[in-house]
Amino acid sequence: MAFIKEVYIDASVETVFKAASDFNNSVFIMDNVVGIEMLTEGPVQKGTKVKEVREVRGRTIESILVFTEYVANQKYSVKSENNGIFIEYHYSFHPQESGTVVNFEGFIRTKGFKNTLLKPIVTAFIKKEDGDHLNKLKEFIEQK
Repeated sequence: MAFIKEVYIDASVETVFKAASDFNNSVFIMDNVVGIEMLTEGPVQKGTKVKEVREVRGRTIESILVFTEYVANQKYSVKSENNGIFIEYHYSFHPQESGTVVNFEGFIRTKGFKNTLLKPIVTAFIKKEDGDHLNKLKEFIEQK
């Protein structure tokens, strides 16, 4: 199951890509993200791993995000797996007029009977939790 979003940000592709792909900004952009730890040293690239910590309904949830694709100023993708729930987020960046259009696609897959039954609920929850993050990215960048 996928969900798709798009936003125009009044800033250069380089500025938008740098802010979006710097996961230290997640605490300002993603609801419930309370911490980020880079697990791979050096610049972000394909294979880079990041630990993301979220507070959800009083519970702490840690996920390991892995960059599966990274082309500077053009696109990147990350994936994670937590208890049989697989999430992939794909971002692409396109110059337009004096700014940038960011396209986002999120995919959710499940493994196991229980998760398959819960998939509609999990999908709705993730859409609610992360559905507005492009607008928050826009605000974050344009306020600077």
